[in-house]
Amino acid sequence: MKTVFITYNQALTEKIEHILDKLAIRGYTRWPQVQGRGTKDGEPHQGTHTWPAMNEAIITVVEEDRVAGLLEHLNHLNDKAEMQGLRAFVWEAEIGV
Repeated sequence: MKTVFITYNQALTEKIEHILDKLAIRGYTRWPQVQGRGTKDGEPHQGTHTWPAMNEAIITVVEEDRVAGLLEHLNHLNDKAEMQGLRAFVWEAEIGV
């Protein structure tokens, strides 16, 4: 199993959820209104007067063979909306309960 942690501009929420639905990835946890700043470029998303945009984050645990398809869809979305901000991080997961 793999954990996929996705952070993105809140403007992309419906598109991210559409990707998860399209790939039949049902289980996830979403954090609305998280703040952040990209590592390379782009504007901070801090919900302030100066930086009014906000991010959201989703974490999901999927079978290893499903990760490549998810990342492919996310990369395609990022290519179309690069200035919005979208990142995905993948690591090992063990189900405890």
